[in-house]
Amino acid sequence: MVPGIVMPTLVESIGKEPVRPQVITDTVDLIDAQVKQKGFVIKSAYATIKAIKKKFVPETVDALLDDWLGKLQPHYDKWSAAKTSSFSEYVVSRSDEVAEDLLSVTDARAEKTSHTTAKKMYSRMRDGAKKNVVEAIPELSKMIERHMAAQKLV
Repeated sequence: MVPGIVMPTLVESIGKEPVRPQVITDTVDLIDAQVKQKGFVIKSAYATIKAIKKKFVPETVDALLDDWLGKLQPHYDKWSAAKTSSFSEYVVSRSDEVAEDLLSVTDARAEKTSHTTAKKMYSRMRDGAKKNVVEAIPELSKMIERHMAAQKLV
């Protein structure tokens, strides 16, 4: 980082047009791929949510993206200050902490949602959610890193 130059935040760089729609699409694709690897309960809950409202997942990703990027920002800032590894490696090495940060966003959203079926499903699966998020972090961090590289942030 060059002294005196303020780097754009993750929200400003990959959470805004024209990059945002592709980040949303890539995140939804990542979620779909992760769900395919899970057991019957998660697959059926996901299918139920998608059947109830076809655009629920992309709309939810869009609604939560700025908050998720905001939760990743402190990790990006710490990585950016040292850059002793790739951003992806940095995030993966802190998977537990990053997972909790990301889940704090979905926890708050689930608490406020009016979609009772989605709320019930989330509540039922929350205990295993951290494990699932930790498992997704390598692919998530690579995807974010690709978008950051395209914006010349890594």
